[in-house]
Amino acid sequence: MQRVGVVGLGTMGAGIAEVIARSGIPVIAVELSQESLQRGRERLAGSTARAVSRGKMTADQGDDLLGRVHFTTDLSGLADADLVIEAVPERLDLKRELFAAIDAIVRPEAVLATNTSSLSVTDISVATGRPAQVVGLHFFNPAPVQAFVEIVRTVVSADAVVDQVADFARSLGKEPVVVGDKAGFIANALLFGYLNHAASMYEQRYATREDIDEAMRLGCGLPMGPLALLDLIGLDTAYEILDTMYKQGRDRLHAPSPILKQLVTAGLKGRKSGRGFYSYDGPQSPTVVPDTQTPGPVTSGAGAAEIMRVGVVGSGTMATGIIEVFAKAGIDVVYQARSEQKVEAVRKALGKSLEKAVQRGNLTDDERDAALARVRGTTVLEDLSDVDLAVEAVVEDVDVKRALFENLDEICRPGVILATTTSSLPVIELAAATVRPQDVIGLHFFNPAPMMRLVEVVSTVSTSEAVAMTCMALCERIGKHAVRCGDRAGFIVNALLFPYLNDAVRMLEANYASADDIDLAMKRGCGYPMGPFELLDVVGLDVSLAIQRTLYLEFREPGFAPAPRLEHLVTAGYLGRKTGRGFRTYA
Repeated sequence: MQRVGVVGLGTMGAGIAEVIARSGIPVIAVELSQESLQRGRERLAGSTARAVSRGKMTADQGDDLLGRVHFTTDLSGLADADLVIEAVPERLDLKRELFAAIDAIVRPEAVLATNTSSLSVTDISVATGRPAQVVGLHFFNPAPVQAFVEIVRTVVSADAVVDQVADFARSLGKEPVVVGDKAGFIANALLFGYLNHAASMYEQRYATREDIDEAMRLGCGLPMGPLALLDLIGLDTAYEILDTMYKQGRDRLHAPSPILKQLVTAGLKGRKSGRGFYSYDGPQSPTVVPDTQTPGPVTSGAGAAEIMRVGVVGSGTMATGIIEVFAKAGIDVVYQARSEQKVEAVRKALGKSLEKAVQRGNLTDDERDAALARVRGTTVLEDLSDVDLAVEAVVEDVDVKRALFENLDEICRPGVILATTTSSLPVIELAAATVRPQDVIGLHFFNPAPMMRLVEVVSTVSTSEAVAMTCMALCERIGKHAVRCGDRAGFIVNALLFPYLNDAVRMLEANYASADDIDLAMKRGCGYPMGPFELLDVVGLDVSLAIQRTLYLEFREPGFAPAPRLEHLVTAGYLGRKTGRGFRTYA
């Protein structure tokens, strides 16, 4: 590939041209009009200038890069290109017309590639006389930064052409994955189902846009929340991708959420228009500005009570982490475990964790000692009689939890808040086991509790607003970011995360891509900290299956039914890292 053409100089096209020119290859950059061409030139110059200002390249290298790009509005300038990459809007008729025109201009041996993220490459290729030399070459935004591309082969793509394009991608410093011609390929097929689900969650007013986004950022370590990401992508683009995927696969989870069409019809397309799910200080601006939906600051007022003493029931990892969080925040804690051995085990684990914090410079010796002095262990549940808040952190079994709440209801004085740390079970079932359902709430901490900033505050239909505000204020006091949501399976994070993981398992079952390629696509293409199969093995396949079953039973959504491969692995005892084997085998 000695000379490459790029047709379409929007955000993606200009980025692709920059990547290629940066690697030393001459680029023919083509746009429809002089006005569009000038905008593309400015995009490329602006991106190069930013790279120079950040020390990514010298001023001379920036000048050389721009000198390798020949700008034109004449497609005939592509006549000598070895490879032409199309990056025009996602319209099949437009792409087919363009490919037919390019086919008549370039040399017979030239390769044609489309940067489509969702359209059928096969449908585009048959508009030419060389379908065997047409592939998909899907870069990710921003192209100069994202080190991953999907190479899409059709049923007639020549092996030599696919290999040639893969080598070309590597020469640009990109890591390619070769996939078949299926709607959404790997990354978008998994990403947009999740984004669509988040849009529906917002549309149903289950949680605020801020809480949905912060929950996924803090709970899953994602670089952006789903609604902010939709605004960045463009709501019109997202709608088109979802609509295309739905028409090809008829998967109801890809049917665009009505709120997307409503916003697009109203001209609210995200950052590009200055308003989408959020409001921005101008078109193309990344700066969010307050609007009528922006929540006010959380305060300890509005009927919130002060929590002076907390009881924690449980002796596992989560219980121990929660005890540490409260103790470090200056709150007295009494915890109950079933035996003296478990009480001692918690004490040792707590001491070890606090000592590690001291060694890392996160605590002083005095702070460690003070935290330990605030904690008392017991085997007697009645010792929680004088707490202001009782937190349950026992096994994820509704019968066990219900019996515990009946006991706590009898032991704790009236007005004491009873909280569960369940990640998926209905909080109302536990509240109904008490005579104080108004005082029962979900406080879903994330593991490891001392490190993870997120807490989901889950109100049932009976939970009083004063109890919810007390828990919100308490989370602020202990250094956690609280998000509010209603009492339904999965709350925010698990309800969005586990269907995405389940979709990844289904993709693997269909032999569309390997676990390694799927993980790579989501990490490199979407910026996820872990791929879906890495994460499933860490969480535990048995835990993942239980949560997925709970979601399916709650929502009765066919797409939420656990993937058979997941069920089979659990049946075989392959539960992930904890057993040494899951989707991968561990030493």
